[in-house]
Amino acid sequence: MLIKKYIQNFLSRSGGHIFLATFFSRLFSFLASWFAIQFVPNKELGVVLFAYNIILFLIPFAGLGLHQSLIRYGALLKTAEEKNNLFSYVFKKGFLISICIVSVTIVFALLFPFQFNKTGIYLAFLSLVLIPDFIMQIIKIQFRLQHNNKLFSYVDIFHSTILVVFVLLLSFFYQENGYVIAIIIAPLITSLVFFKRLKINLSFKIKPTIINLSFWKYGFYSGLTSVVSNLLLVIDILLIGYLLKDPELVTSYKYIAIIPLSILFLPRMFMATDFVAFTEKISNKKYIFNYTKSYMALFTVVSLFFFSFFYFFAETTLSLIDESLIRYSSSFIILSFGVCGVLIFRGLFGNLLSSIGKIEINYYINSIAIIINIASNYYLIPIYGIKGAAITSAFLMWFTGIFSAIWFLYLYQKNYAN
Repeated sequence: MLIKKYIQNFLSRSGGHIFLATFFSRLFSFLASWFAIQFVPNKELGVVLFAYNIILFLIPFAGLGLHQSLIRYGALLKTAEEKNNLFSYVFKKGFLISICIVSVTIVFALLFPFQFNKTGIYLAFLSLVLIPDFIMQIIKIQFRLQHNNKLFSYVDIFHSTILVVFVLLLSFFYQENGYVIAIIIAPLITSLVFFKRLKINLSFKIKPTIINLSFWKYGFYSGLTSVVSNLLLVIDILLIGYLLKDPELVTSYKYIAIIPLSILFLPRMFMATDFVAFTEKISNKKYIFNYTKSYMALFTVVSLFFFSFFYFFAETTLSLIDESLIRYSSSFIILSFGVCGVLIFRGLFGNLLSSIGKIEINYYINSIAIIINIASNYYLIPIYGIKGAAITSAFLMWFTGIFSAIWFLYLYQKNYAN
């Protein structure tokens, strides 16, 4: 009954549209990756993925994290005019900051002596995606602030469709170069198509009253938190490449992690639907308690289902990607277990910490996790290969999730005692 009511509330906020959009986005992302591995030689694809994983943990920091400030502080505003004015401010400031970050990244990419040939060139070109991706993110956030989750979901569907089509075509004709181009132009085309649907005049004249040091600090810590969170996901790949010096192992680890990590679309889907709603009601302790209890009940059941399935059908699942990956089935199972910690704990409590304005706690927890990650991988990867990286990742998924829950409960009781 508890889970049923939770799902009904989710659906009442157009959660069904977001579910379909997120599902198809994950599916098309998987297809894009599958097309890439079919048409791009493993060695060259490994170098591109090595460069792209550097970009992945920079993407959330584009615009200095102002898109995250937009959603939290925008949810606190009452009128559409105030929200539109805030969007205009974030768009202009974030666009300029993103250009600066891209420029610095290009200089670094061209000057740094990377281990793999052409890594710097791929990194320089892939950094261009930071600008259109930032614009696409704030467009999606503005739709959420307008309680228009349908249009928010359409942006995801359109982007993922464009991505898989261009990866298929460009990778087939131009191999790794086409794959790089597809990654860049997909968010660019999406932003151009949906920006006009916002119907926002960017020529604001009055600085939004909600803008202060806390607004910028929240965005900055959100960016840092996203960077270190993504680093936790990609540092394994970076260290595998550095310690084992084999691009094919980089590719193998990337692809055995695709399916377990893709399941994370489920908590992200619920948070995308509900973040604005529970931020508006964050001071209502009964509401937050019931929401937390319902979420954890649902995702405990989901975790048990997925882990049981992957435990018994690991080899069959991996064979759908590539027969050569079957020998890594134990690493696949380990990663699947780790993902359960994100499903049950981190997906919820990390967002609740953000909702109460304590985003920096997520940053501190993830920063500690990175230190553990590096130390553990330096020891485990040379001994166990990519299984060592899987063990570290699984442990840290549970570690960060449980500590997020502990900190939220402590801070929430302290700051919302009445």
